[in-house]
Amino acid sequence: MTTLADPLHLTHGPAWRNRLALAPLTNIQSHLDGRLGDDELRWLVARAEGGFGLTMTCAAYVARPGNPWPGQLGVADDSHLPGLSRLADAIRAAGSVSSVQLHHGGIRASSEVSGEPLVAPWDDEAKGARALTTAEVRQAVDDFVAAAVRSEEAGFDGVQVHGAHGYLVAQFLDARKNRRTDEYGGDLAGRSRFLFEVLRGIRESAGSDFQVGLRLSPERFGIAVDEAVELTGEVLASGLVDHLDLSLWDVRKPVHGGEDAADDLLIDHFTALPRHGVRVGVAGKVLSAADATWCLEHGADFATIGTGAILHHDFAARAVADPSFESLPQPVTRAHLEAERVGPAFVEYLASGWDDFVTA
Repeated sequence: MTTLADPLHLTHGPAWRNRLALAPLTNIQSHLDGRLGDDELRWLVARAEGGFGLTMTCAAYVARPGNPWPGQLGVADDSHLPGLSRLADAIRAAGSVSSVQLHHGGIRASSEVSGEPLVAPWDDEAKGARALTTAEVRQAVDDFVAAAVRSEEAGFDGVQVHGAHGYLVAQFLDARKNRRTDEYGGDLAGRSRFLFEVLRGIRESAGSDFQVGLRLSPERFGIAVDEAVELTGEVLASGLVDHLDLSLWDVRKPVHGGEDAADDLLIDHFTALPRHGVRVGVAGKVLSAADATWCLEHGADFATIGTGAILHHDFAARAVADPSFESLPQPVTRAHLEAERVGPAFVEYLASGWDDFVTA
């Protein structure tokens, strides 16, 4: 029986010291130009020191037009390298494997923040977005690949491509709205072409010890479950990724709109797939050691921790040491979050954007 304490060995790069990964949490703790902020450094290093096997950055934009919010970490040009190197060195010194999450907001970016026109796979007059040309799609692929190479140069152990939550990669996968007539639209093969070109470009450009991961939404955002299962199977068989993180929102969630929720858990549709050596993780309401163990019992190789890692910088160490460990109930005080090295901007984001997270 696999336990939370067991190391996780991947096809490329270093083993993770346990089965717990830090979720790539939006935290707006960096500078307006994407350079690493000191609060972001403290936040991430605290989680590495707190025992996480993988310490993942927040979503980091790969090109300025993909920047949705102020204070987002950037990995888009060489001005970001000094801070990224500082961060990679500090995470490694704390004993954790490090990864940058590569992100482009697409239609969910902000022209007001980036100063750049809003672009997406399709035209959207209401949102002021225009469709990327075929040449611009290929440039976006190159932007992801260049960001991965830059992350490796900075000293990170790997990257994770953000293919979830309705951002650019997921927008290409959206069967409702991606009506492109070039090779990046149409059937699933066309709509997933962007994703596979990004993954292939990273794998071919990075070193042999560099870990490549992917985060996917297994339903909604214009993605049907059966198509998501097909896509996931193709990703697992491709040889392009070392780990796949499925963002379920709740690991015990039934399939959306399923007829028999009790017998149709979303997780089961994906953990049953052949893995071809890829490590599969799940995320969503994992708030205790028992929750994380439940994920392993349901076939996951690792559990990705979000809220629990905000509440406890050492969630991983506590969960590994104590099977009865549970994270604090919400809301919590600002003083508690400050003690857990959550910076002031992140606290304000939690207080204003998340219901019942921070006491008044």
